[in-house]
Amino acid sequence: MLKVAVLGACGKMGLEIIRSVVKEEGLELTEAVDITNFSKDIGILAGLGELGIKVKPLEDLGKPDILIDFTNGASFRASMPAILGKGINVVSGSTGLSDEELISFGNLAKENGCTLFLAPNFAIGAVLMMNFAKEAAKYIKDIEVIEYHHDQKLDAPSGTAKKTLDDMAEVRGVKLQGHPEEFETIEGSRGGEYKGMRVHSIRLPGYVASQEVIFGTLGQTLTIRHDSISRESFMPGIMMACKKIGSLEKGLVFGLENIM
Repeated sequence: MLKVAVLGACGKMGLEIIRSVVKEEGLELTEAVDITNFSKDIGILAGLGELGIKVKPLEDLGKPDILIDFTNGASFRASMPAILGKGINVVSGSTGLSDEELISFGNLAKENGCTLFLAPNFAIGAVLMMNFAKEAAKYIKDIEVIEYHHDQKLDAPSGTAKKTLDDMAEVRGVKLQGHPEEFETIEGSRGGEYKGMRVHSIRLPGYVASQEVIFGTLGQTLTIRHDSISRESFMPGIMMACKKIGSLEKGLVFGLENIM
């Protein structure tokens, strides 16, 4: 039985993870960590009834087999030195980190004999969407990405959008698209530019996470879209990562496709 701690346990995503870990065979919830609700029973907060597991601050974290982190970039930067320094395996969906930071934290994990498994999206359908988009980019080079998230998300574009753009750029190369003399009458209306492709970030209440990749070529368009309707969509991928992390190489492992 793998002992699991959840960081950011009292947030919307954290509570969904708590509910999933409790019912997942082979995993045992042992610790709930947050910056609020200290000493409250996490089971009651999650609507599960009393579990006997009280919310605690990070400094009181023990030595679980796995820590699940779905906070944000700032929290990740602040907490990971202590967590990885203890040699604890981490499954994380936090975004907004630079490539240099990912390498640095991956090195820290390796030095301490543990694995940092980080994915921009844990929905299996989203990984398939990214794979399909990469395949399409071999043949259609004019591409725009539109990603939709709730209005509390801080970073833009999303980690999923960045990963999709990176994957497509590998096979597409650099190609400028659109009219060479186009201009904006409202700054930013054409979105961000990445190796010739355009990316647009929508932030509105009501969304969880959605993304569409639109391809255009002579006489036709192709749209590949994925929608996470609820946070439950991420749970199978997170549970899969927890069960497989012990067999992965030490250091950084980036992307759910590595274990699918």
